[in-house]
Amino acid sequence: MTDVCSVKRRHLALWFPFLPTDRLRIQQAPAEGADGARPDAPLALIARERGALRLRAVNAAARDQGIVPGMALADARALHSALVTADMDESADRHWLKRLAEHCLGWSPRVAMAPPDGITLDITGAEHLFGGESGLAAQTEDALAGIGMSVRLALADTPQGAQALARHARLPVVDERQALRALPVLALGLDEEATLALRRAGLRTIGDAAARPAASIAARFGAPAVTALRRLLGDESAPIDPLAQPEPLHFERRFPEPVALQASIAACFLDLLREAADMLERRGLGGRRFVLTLFRSDGARHRLAIETGLPTRDPAPVLRLFDERIATLADPLDPGFGYDRITLFLPVTEPLAASQATLDGSGREPAALADLIDRLSTRLGPASLCRLVPRDSHIPEQSQLALPAIEARAPLRWPTPPAGEPPMRPLFLFDPPQPVEVIAEVPDGPPHRFRWRRKLHEVRLYEGPERIASEWWRLPDGHKSRSEAPEKGGLTRDYFRIEDVRGRRYWIFRHGLYAEKPDPRWYLHGLFA
Repeated sequence: MTDVCSVKRRHLALWFPFLPTDRLRIQQAPAEGADGARPDAPLALIARERGALRLRAVNAAARDQGIVPGMALADARALHSALVTADMDESADRHWLKRLAEHCLGWSPRVAMAPPDGITLDITGAEHLFGGESGLAAQTEDALAGIGMSVRLALADTPQGAQALARHARLPVVDERQALRALPVLALGLDEEATLALRRAGLRTIGDAAARPAASIAARFGAPAVTALRRLLGDESAPIDPLAQPEPLHFERRFPEPVALQASIAACFLDLLREAADMLERRGLGGRRFVLTLFRSDGARHRLAIETGLPTRDPAPVLRLFDERIATLADPLDPGFGYDRITLFLPVTEPLAASQATLDGSGREPAALADLIDRLSTRLGPASLCRLVPRDSHIPEQSQLALPAIEARAPLRWPTPPAGEPPMRPLFLFDPPQPVEVIAEVPDGPPHRFRWRRKLHEVRLYEGPERIASEWWRLPDGHKSRSEAPEKGGLTRDYFRIEDVRGRRYWIFRHGLYAEKPDPRWYLHGLFA
């Protein structure tokens, strides 16, 4: 009989050297409808440190230009003037790492995060399902590369050793033990001061430190150095702390005799919702999607699903939404000879903290709006009710996006013009912009008169130009984006706010400079109120 404790464990480590920039590029790509930031464009994520903007993360293209984390933004721009920057978002990076770890559960049931940019899989007993360790590693690497993640993988007996090899070793590793001893002392994961002290003592590699007595290492560099060294070499066991996998919220009622009365079915459903609310409260969650399934005694089943814009665990609004959902059915629910089983499943949940109502009742307005959105979306369909959300783009037609109101999160803050100033952009935009014939006094100058819909308009006043360049980092050369101007993408736009002799105001732009195109065309993009 084999002792389970004596089974040799094997671990696969994943290290994402460019996790923040990869995450940003992947998340932006679907929203932009294109390829997001070009992979070959140098990209850096910045944060303010001690009053100065410094680089916190860079992509491979920026690193190849000599741009590294910790560098001041001004110094980085001196190396590459076209460096693309964005704000560092550590919370989003942690959430992204957790999503990647959950994705890795398809290769092993024991997956642990190694923040801020690593994941460790305990593959003991699972590697044969994928053609051995090499087959599992290859499949994992291909899958992660397929979603756009740069990754380095390494295998070792210990989780610490696997992570150290993935981050610091020359891959592929032929002799694991020899490769571990050749790693720099930086692989121990100690703080900067302890690592510097080891180097000053002449201990450059893990093998150098392992050759010294453990007592002397502990006396000079502290007990954590000895613990890290022993765990790295496998002399001390330190199992991974796998991701907690909470059971999906699923509630069920079975009946000894089929139930057909509407009142009995409603009472059972309310009971299930209250049971779900208790469980959600214990977990600090709220439901976003609720699925009710009624199993008829003759084998037929009725399935009803609703969604809410905000997480909730209050049975009352959920009941109202199900009533709305049932009212929209083409065929009413027919219990036949009755239902013998009813289930409630919550496939989508989100964190929900307790909230305190304000004394003046102002806090009820967002909840009332969310309840109205839920009811209309359930009655009319999710795509029938949309919400405009602002986007971080200077291209006018890309500066907002219409999303199903039930899916859109809390609205972002819209840019507000200075007090007392007229609006810079009109409320009404033509889609697509309408062509106009323009007479300008000088090339690249403002319109003198223009013809729109066969009517000639004399220009009395104008403001501008407001020059808007194309988003060259999002648009590969020669590729036409559906969100660009009506002609070939990549041209500069000069916008003018125009007032004609009758006092009507227009927003007109010239698509292209004369240096870019010999005969640039003009378009009317919007009307001011």
